[in-house]
Amino acid sequence: MKPHHDITRLNNYAISYHIDLQGYSCPYPAIESLKALKKLKKGEILQVVCDCAQSINNIPIDASNYGYDVLEIIEFDGLFHFIIQRNF
Repeated sequence: MKPHHDITRLNNYAISYHIDLQGYSCPYPAIESLKALKKLKKGEILQVVCDCAQSINNIPIDASNYGYDVLEIIEFDGLFHFIIQRNF
């Protein structure tokens, strides 16, 4: 999934939870994202923010492998915003 660069797209989502993982290197953002996703209820949305470039691959792949829906990735001002939903 190619990231969008329009931060206003975040307004399209009813974000339930937000975790800020700026400053952490991989694999920590991917691990912490999965921990947070497991706490979501069906239909809830998590926004993960990080600055680790490797996360652009790790977080979406891990989330998808565990059955979560990666709704969008937004890259803005050196940060990656992952919008992920639990639908099970």
